[in-house]
Amino acid sequence: MTQNGAGNLHKPLGLLAELTHRCPLGCPYCSNPLALEPRAHELDTATWARVFREAASLGVLQVHLSGGEPGARRDLVEITTAARDAGLYTNLITSAVGITNKTLAALADAGLDHVQISIQDSEEKSADHIAGYEGAYAKKRSLAAEVVRLKMPLTVNAVIHRANIERISELVDLALALGASRVEIAHAQYYGWALKNRATLMPTREQVQQAANVVEDLRRRLHGKIVIDAVIPDYYARFPKPCVGGWGHRSLNVAPDGLVLPCHAAQSIPGLEFWSVREHSLTDIWENSPAFNAFRGTAWMQEPCASCPRRDEDFGGCRCQAYALTGDAAATDPVCHLSPNHARVETLAAERDTAPYDYRRM
Repeated sequence: MTQNGAGNLHKPLGLLAELTHRCPLGCPYCSNPLALEPRAHELDTATWARVFREAASLGVLQVHLSGGEPGARRDLVEITTAARDAGLYTNLITSAVGITNKTLAALADAGLDHVQISIQDSEEKSADHIAGYEGAYAKKRSLAAEVVRLKMPLTVNAVIHRANIERISELVDLALALGASRVEIAHAQYYGWALKNRATLMPTREQVQQAANVVEDLRRRLHGKIVIDAVIPDYYARFPKPCVGGWGHRSLNVAPDGLVLPCHAAQSIPGLEFWSVREHSLTDIWENSPAFNAFRGTAWMQEPCASCPRRDEDFGGCRCQAYALTGDAAATDPVCHLSPNHARVETLAAERDTAPYDYRRM
């Protein structure tokens, strides 16, 4: 099957199941949209179970149970059981706030394969301030210890920005102390709430370069002890990253209300038509929905992307970022140094503010 000149349509490998937008934390870099879905709009347990079965039939291998905070769902254990019964590898992405030891044990019994806990900083006071929740840091450490006690694989996720970028070594040390086998050093990506707080979160170029040097040194010293994944911030990159491995190429998101998205921020682009699992099968959505086909292949590309030898490698970069910075979702991602709008990125990266965080709240 061909889509928009894309050749044979790939099958998705991963599904991000955003079970809810409810969350006790208020992280100012949250990737959820500014307009959060209320509880009344969330898919029910039976619908999620059907989605997981359809995902497995489509070729999906793993599901990331996310939010918001998935622990806000009273049926999280049943949802996890349904994903496992569908034959999917299950990864719980959690703030650790709202997941009790009893719930975690029930999730382990349900077949949960992996737990990923977000850590806001290596220092308790700073971590709680960033999260907008006093006591969050202690809850995270406690749940991480329980994950390890239950012999479940643990990943620590640390979103990096100006407030914690100089403590990457300490964050990796913390991940080791918690018993994590993997740590993600993920610089804030400026969509959703992070875009709203960009001037307060953005580190300097010098800080980013120093952080990259620190990560490489840690990788050498800790090889064989912990896996360190790192993503540099787009605003300081020479070329853009491929948008979720290519728009509608290898992954899909199901939002709490059932809309299926090519990426978590896709709803920020006006004019796209998203289909819902309430009315369509996942296969129908993957193959035929207007939103998924909008930026598949290369026919939609403008110059310099259209003739760039990297067009099948980075796919022109992020469509949401292109729209946010230029007003045109089909434009070359401005983080690319070849973009005619690249100067805009350099200007924004240099902006600094000391304003308080605009915390993410329902």
